[in-house]
Amino acid sequence: MHEGERDEVDALVPAWETTMAPHVVAWLELSKRVSRVGGLLEQATRTAIAEFGLTYAEFDVLAALRRVGEPYRLKPSELTRSLFLTSGGTSNVLQRLATAGLIEREADTEDARSRWVRLTDEGVGVTEAAMAASVRAHGEILRDVPEDAVRRAADALREVLLTVGGRRFR
Repeated sequence: MHEGERDEVDALVPAWETTMAPHVVAWLELSKRVSRVGGLLEQATRTAIAEFGLTYAEFDVLAALRRVGEPYRLKPSELTRSLFLTSGGTSNVLQRLATAGLIEREADTEDARSRWVRLTDEGVGVTEAAMAASVRAHGEILRDVPEDAVRRAADALREVLLTVGGRRFR
């Protein structure tokens, strides 16, 4: 830990403390810090994958297909659920990736109403290279954070997400 050091969120806390209960201040600190770290990591990833001509959403779809292993295919509905996209957003991304030759759509022989989305050979290569670039970008952002601090933060955020992740808000 960086004893005595303050981050940009700490500058906000005194104002919050004048009107809010301590537990509410902690909620806001958590929210702001998660958002800030997520934003830094996402921006680094966006920069890293730009050399491959990919948007963040396109990279997310390619990485999801790669993650499931060979034959690197999922149904569009499975992609939509796993990536927290809308079905329309998924369709737009899939269309761009198909046009680029990185994915192809295949008929589902067991369900004529359904199709598979599969990485092409070119898509596998681009995905692997983009994933390596993303890992390097994460490493650059997190290189000075002690490994045990990263592990503790990941575990603590799992606990938070397991509690709030299944809720649906209006």
